[in-house]
Amino acid sequence: MTDSRKPVFLVIGAGAGIGGNAALRFAAGGYHSVLARRSDEDGLARLVGEIEAAGGSASGTLLNAAEDGAIEELVARTEADIGPVHCALYNLGAQIGNRALPDTPHRIFELGWRLGTYGVFRLAHALFPAMVERAKTGAHGTLLVTSATAAVRGNAGQHSHAAAMGGRRMLCQTLNAEFAPQGVHVAHVVVDGAVDAPDTLGKLLGDKFEGFKAGKGRDGVIDPAALAETYWHLAHQPRNCWSHEVDVRPWTDVPWWNDNPDPQIDSRGKGFAGPRDGD
Repeated sequence: MTDSRKPVFLVIGAGAGIGGNAALRFAAGGYHSVLARRSDEDGLARLVGEIEAAGGSASGTLLNAAEDGAIEELVARTEADIGPVHCALYNLGAQIGNRALPDTPHRIFELGWRLGTYGVFRLAHALFPAMVERAKTGAHGTLLVTSATAAVRGNAGQHSHAAAMGGRRMLCQTLNAEFAPQGVHVAHVVVDGAVDAPDTLGKLLGDKFEGFKAGKGRDGVIDPAALAETYWHLAHQPRNCWSHEVDVRPWTDVPWWNDNPDPQIDSRGKGFAGPRDGD
């Protein structure tokens, strides 16, 4: 029997950057967006209000994704009370900062894995059975997974983050191999650059955030609203042209696989693709 309710776009990790902008874009496209985040109930309400003010429908909930059963309960409740989840975005980071090996306790390393890899596994485990059933009637499901440079390059001090993101990438590949033939599209998005996100990078940099963006120059920081358009496109690709991994960065940055940390190339230890000021 066909479900007549609106299709749902479920976001786990719905901050004011990537997650919130993706929720806004999908709501504008006819989905009901369900936004889940760990804390800041007021910020969550503002995002829901912004979507509704733009003519979309949305709801929000606080979620501790590391807690046993929390993701599973959210999926079950959403499917029962709101509508079928046709697309989900796993947008939780697992960054614990630069920590030398002796300064990385076992529990902190494990937390990175729980948020970075295990959470994706749990979401797929809870969500895919219903998506597979719906795919039998032609309605394919999509899991979008935000990832990071650490998924493809492990740097010093990033033991937990690199292990979590590398595991996330390989997990997405195994999910693709098993579920693409069953009508579920898994897209792993490597965000290889800084994102203009006030409650993630903004909080990390504090009062240096605006100066950081100014130093990056025009188009030097990823616009989360523009990235949301990439997510929308991925979720609506035909099955004969599915993208399973894409990487996104500002045009001014050299990609991770061509990066050269020689300080003579760039004082920040980063390769640079465009002309310098004054050139």
